[in-house]
Amino acid sequence: MVMADSLFKVGVLGATGFIGSPYRAEIRECKEAEIVALCARRQDLLAKAAREDQAQVATQDWREVVEHPEVNLVVIGTPDALHHEAVVACAAQGKHLLCEKPVGMNAAQAEEMWGLYRDAQPALAHFVPFWTRMVGVFEVARDIVGSGELGEIVSTVFRWQNPRPATMPLTWRDDPELSSAGTIADVGSHAYDVVRWIIGAEAASVLAHGETLTPSKADLGAINLEEALEWGGGKTSEEENARKGGTVDYASLSCRYTNGAVGSYLLSHATFLRKHLAPELELHGTSASLSVDRWSGEVVMVSPEQERRIVKKAPDEGFGNRFDKWVFPSLAPIVRGEETAGHHPDLEDGWIAQKFTDAAAKSVEGGCWVKV
Repeated sequence: MVMADSLFKVGVLGATGFIGSPYRAEIRECKEAEIVALCARRQDLLAKAAREDQAQVATQDWREVVEHPEVNLVVIGTPDALHHEAVVACAAQGKHLLCEKPVGMNAAQAEEMWGLYRDAQPALAHFVPFWTRMVGVFEVARDIVGSGELGEIVSTVFRWQNPRPATMPLTWRDDPELSSAGTIADVGSHAYDVVRWIIGAEAASVLAHGETLTPSKADLGAINLEEALEWGGGKTSEEENARKGGTVDYASLSCRYTNGAVGSYLLSHATFLRKHLAPELELHGTSASLSVDRWSGEVVMVSPEQERRIVKKAPDEGFGNRFDKWVFPSLAPIVRGEETAGHHPDLEDGWIAQKFTDAAAKSVEGGCWVKV
């Protein structure tokens, strides 16, 4: 039963997936929230989730969650292609929202969703989990850029390499009917959002190259990411029906920013592009350069004389409970009717990121510069 004093009465779409499961665990720990309704496509996993959450409703029809009279916040953790219709319905039902990124299959969908929530009366809260902003070393970088210590930013470099195991089967992220632009939209939206947030400038145009580098993988049908990772241990792709994924899992992007700076992004889920070799982020300014590496926790500044100085060392210790730290504190004033806007990442940021990833995907197809 929903507690009368719960500010957030939550419905979760994609409740048993790689994203939905940990989100639900975090929500259960928050005193101001109750999980009311769940939706997932797998009945076996759904029944277990309902017991864990003591949810009133467990259904394979997402509309039952969105239209539930006691649900006031909907968390959407489904594949990209399933976001748009659900978000439009949430807006029509007056539901507050957390929607995973990329928020839509394309920028047109993202803009429509942002417009519905922007114009909603009374105001509706909306949160897009660009978690990279919440990593401490990137917050340090933003403060340093804001202080002017680097001078004017002239160049940025971001490397996001998240190799998937060679034996991991295909998932919905490899399906172009369900995934928006593959790796470009998946990790590229995070990378671009945090750089844009740090330097305070958006991309004006982009030139991109992308491929599917990972060899053929087993096709086991509709399994989730957690199951795919577990299945892969010790097996080879030859053991099952194998084929190449249908989405880009490697991309190299160049961009021009509106402030005249230039940037480059290396984005990869390809098996053999390993991380920990170089810092994720470089910022080069007229007065100094900065590198940021969340894995080592080092923020390094280099002067024009090539003197290297560690300005911060804070290894990444994980996020902890993201709903307790960021989501609920950000949304609570809006839900209470005290504020109409916050400073957290929202659907507008999701739309801005999707304009960039759309342009990059179009550039991959056309081999030319594309305006954002």
